[in-house]
Order: sequence, then C-alpha cells, then structure tokens
Amino acid sequence: MAAQDATLGKASVSEGARFSWFARQLALWSQATEPLRPLSVPRARATAQDASWPLTPELISVSRARRLAIAQVAEWRLDELADTVELLVSELVTNALCHTRGPVRLNLQVRDARLRCEVEDTNSDGPVRRTVCADAEGGRGMELLDLLAEAWGSSRTATGKTLWFELPVPVPAQSCRPGGL
Repeated sequence: MAAQDATLGKASVSEGARFSWFARQLALWSQATEPLRPLSVPRARATAQDASWPLTPELISVSRARRLAIAQVAEWRLDELADTVELLVSELVTNALCHTRGPVRLNLQVRDARLRCEVEDTNSDGPVRRTVCADAEGGRGMELLDLLAEAWGSSRTATGKTLWFELPVPVPAQSCRPGGL
C-alpha cells in the first residue's frame, strides 16, 4: 500500500511539474507571438506614452503619417521636436512604402526622457547606406538620421523589420524664485 501511495505521490508531482512546464511554455509563446499582430492594426491600445497607427501601402500615407506624428507630439507638449519628427517620419515612411508592398505601422513612444519613433514594414532587408551625387533627388535618409537623431537603428521582426530613431525630450526650463537660490 505504501508503494502505491508513493507511486501516486510521484504521479501527482510529475503532473504538477508538467502543468507548471505547460504554463511556462504557454506564457513564453504568448510573449513571442505578441509582436505578430498584423501591421494593418495598431500595435496596442494608445496610452499616455504610446501611440500607434497602421498606414495603408499608398503614397498618401506619408502625409497622413506626418500629420499624426505632429499632432501626437503636440499632444505630448513636445512642440520643439515637431520639425525634426516631421522630417524623419516622412523619410522613414516614404522609404518603407517604396521598398515594401505590405502595410506599414507608425509607432511613437515617450520613455525615459526620449521620444522614440518606429516604422514597421514587411520587408526584412535593413537600410543600405548609399553614396549619392550632389544633385540626386534621394538617398540621403541615413545621413538625415545621423544628423538629426540622437540614436537610430533597425531590427528584424517576425513580420519584417522595424526602423527607429530617438530624440531627447527637451527639459522644461527651471523657474527661479525671487530671493531664493
């Protein structure tokens, strides 16, 4: 009888271990598949620090992306960054639409005194730096990123790639109180 109880005890432990393993695997898979949301929908629900918009694969989406980004920057009271955000968003969205046939998604986030802008598309090829002639109409996107963004990069995703840039959020001016230090 004691041998049966010991056997039953082992079985219940192994079933608990299997359930625990299964729960861990399910949690890992749910995290891994979370970024697989289609680019034709926002990445997540908008919050006070995150915004996301799907863009259709047509050139009119470039002006829509600029308008959305500028409006969001204004809502976050980061008006000093509006011109730079407008130019760089325009560049990234234009390139995404020219080099991919699928949908594109624009994401903006404010984290740790940084504004991060991401453009996701379905092409996994990373950006390519080109040497351009002085009178060329295009090919200067990476140079603009180098000049205007504090940091930028590209990463592959399960659905393609994400090209991103970061800008420092301006620190509000400190007001001095009369008679104080």
